[in-house]
Amino acid sequence: MELQKGYVYMLTNVPRSILYIGATKNIKKRIRKHIAGTGAVFTKKYHLRILIYYEIFDDIGLAFKREKQLENWKKDWKWNLVKSKNPELLDLLDNFY
Repeated sequence: MELQKGYVYMLTNVPRSILYIGATKNIKKRIRKHIAGTGAVFTKKYHLRILIYYEIFDDIGLAFKREKQLENWKKDWKWNLVKSKNPELLDLLDNFY
């Protein structure tokens, strides 16, 4: 059985004040849903459409485990992780197109 690739990602809003963590097997499709307002109630409510962080896994199960781990982190830890890879908090969506 072939493992399915997975992604953990973080979205934010224009003022970069709120974080959302998600996991998916198809990041392009999932981000498009968030942008369209159909991805999650939370992302729609707070206009979270800017991809500022992601990790790629060879196994979707590992991506879901990492999502749960990150969700339990303190807010400062999450922001420090994002800034360690993306210090300017740029939108990384272009990396997938």
